[in-house]
Amino acid sequence: MKIAIGADHAGFELKNQLGDVLRQSGYEVCDFGTNSAESTDYPDYARRVAQAVANGTAERGVLVCGSGVGMSIAANKVRGVRAALGVTPEEVRLTRAHNNANVLTLGARFIEPALACQLLQAFLETPFEGGRHERRVAKISQIEEQL
Repeated sequence: MKIAIGADHAGFELKNQLGDVLRQSGYEVCDFGTNSAESTDYPDYARRVAQAVANGTAERGVLVCGSGVGMSIAANKVRGVRAALGVTPEEVRLTRAHNNANVLTLGARFIEPALACQLLQAFLETPFEGGRHERRVAKISQIEEQL
């Protein structure tokens, strides 16, 4: 599975740690930056990762900023992206199983690397359940088409 990752300056270090974990676990990683801790604008990286997921270059995406919220807002502007903020492993499992989230956002200022790794694992290992949830995800897509 190919995973697109990106971060702003606040998430730079955690993004690199997660990229290493992904590679060690056998995933192919597309790193869309940032490549330093110098101040930068999170929407630029959210867009790159979200577009890679939306166009099929990557199967899933991971974005890291200070809170995870800005990345989530920006990524969700890209049609076909369902980005969700990860806080607990159970929330991440549910957002994959019920919402078919394809981008995980994380807040580097609020979670430790060990928890980030647990959230990432839940995101990658939890399948979409389909069934009644398929209808709901389709309605989200209909909203995008109407805009």
